[in-house]
Amino acid sequence: MHTLSRLADTIATRANADPDSSWTAKLLAKGPEKCAEKFGEEAVEAIIASVKGDTTNLTAEAADVLYHLLVMLQASGVKFESVLAELDRREGVSGIAEKAARTKS
Repeated sequence: MHTLSRLADTIATRANADPDSSWTAKLLAKGPEKCAEKFGEEAVEAIIASVKGDTTNLTAEAADVLYHLLVMLQASGVKFESVLAELDRREGVSGIAEKAARTKS
């Protein structure tokens, strides 16, 4: 199992934990809006690190972004496996063609 899949499983398990004992449970208890807000904050921090050329900080912020993305997915009821399946569906398809197909729908 890949690291991100293990992390998604851990997040799903912690969703039922006591918010006083788990950061993940605390975030999830605040609802999808707060989880999305936190994801956005982490994404901005990663962007800033990238623009500054701070690869060490970008590495740490990218890990935070991935974690908070998985928390946001959990809060929104989207299975990580569904995201992976969508990526598999898109594999080998030109990004330009894939985007054009989505905008025609």
